[in-house]
Amino acid sequence: MAPKADLKKGSAELMVLSAIEDAPRHGYDIAREIDSRSSGVLRFHVASLYPMLYRLERRGWISGRWVEKTGQRRRRYYRLTPEGRRMLAAQRTEWRGLLDALNRAAGLESA
Repeated sequence: MAPKADLKKGSAELMVLSAIEDAPRHGYDIAREIDSRSSGVLRFHVASLYPMLYRLERRGWISGRWVEKTGQRRRRYYRLTPEGRRMLAAQRTEWRGLLDALNRAAGLESA
């Protein structure tokens, strides 16, 4: 069963920031990484991913740069900034707290 749209929407920034934590990635690769890590449960469509990337870049959490490789089209690779790393850590802390509370309140740990 796939998560509801509003729950996925609230976790989207966390997923995107996590996907580029270890290495710069272009948009399609970010979407593919999230899909892979979630075993296909969480998927991003390009129509929603790129506006989010632009928004995160305006906030200063990620930075992008265009890369041209021979035989390939030009792609914009995104990486975390120091501020983005701080925000990722903060979001992980918030989500851990929420998930712990849900586990306790709903009895998910024994489910």
